[in-house]
Amino acid sequence: MALTAGAVIAGSAFASTAQAATPTPTITAKGGYVMNNGTAKTLFSKAADTRRSTGSTTKIMTAKVVLAQKNLNLDSKVTIQKAYSDYIVSKGASSARLIVGDKVTVRQLLYGLMLPSGCDAAYALADKFGSGTTRAARVKSFIGKMNAQAKSLGLKNTHFDSFDGIGNGSNYSTPRDLTKLASNAMKSSTFRAVVKTKSTKQKVTTKSGGYRYMSWSNTNAMLSSYSGAIGVKTGSGPTAKYCLVFAATRNGKTVIGTVLASTSATTRTADMKKIMDYSFKK
Repeated sequence: MALTAGAVIAGSAFASTAQAATPTPTITAKGGYVMNNGTAKTLFSKAADTRRSTGSTTKIMTAKVVLAQKNLNLDSKVTIQKAYSDYIVSKGASSARLIVGDKVTVRQLLYGLMLPSGCDAAYALADKFGSGTTRAARVKSFIGKMNAQAKSLGLKNTHFDSFDGIGNGSNYSTPRDLTKLASNAMKSSTFRAVVKTKSTKQKVTTKSGGYRYMSWSNTNAMLSSYSGAIGVKTGSGPTAKYCLVFAATRNGKTVIGTVLASTSATTRTADMKKIMDYSFKK
């Protein structure tokens, strides 16, 4: 009996050692971080505090600032200005294809911001929720609100100089900071509803008082390919390369993470799948 018990103990010890020896995955991205959303425990880390360009993952903060406004009316309407479409053209930026003169609700702009990653939607929101008598002043004010939010959330390695990620050299964050930001943003039921949406068709009012439908699909391919996926946001750019902030829930456990500066949209997805699978096992 003693021998059998010893064998059982030895076997148990071996099993736990084998379990603990799950190899940490290797990712192509230059930076990555995953945490347990419930406990904030770190589950995976690679250059988690190295500042990098964030691309359109910046728009998580754009949405966060809008949703943090006091007495926010998501159904209030914003008239689309020519400046927003001119901006898209001049920057060669991703677009929600907003049409000048249309009246679009704040809620719809959030979908246009987060699904097709519309920089025109980001501009419209910055113009709407910034303070000042000129558009330039309002945009500057809105970016100031983004940085104030970053400071209040303790994101010490984060700074914004744009409302959409098309920065001027000082738009940066880290995998850890972006993950913390997304975790905080996900406390909003509106934010959660938007970022988990694969596609949407929105009815907007035209300049003439009629209506048209806007159809938007989410750039986050993992919503369709990863079990338990609930968000959050893709990003890309010449400096940022390919980025992704992502969250999923399995068996009551929510895991949230970021990869920055991966080499392609394909490797970005592969990187995230690897580190999320690894993190769900921990």
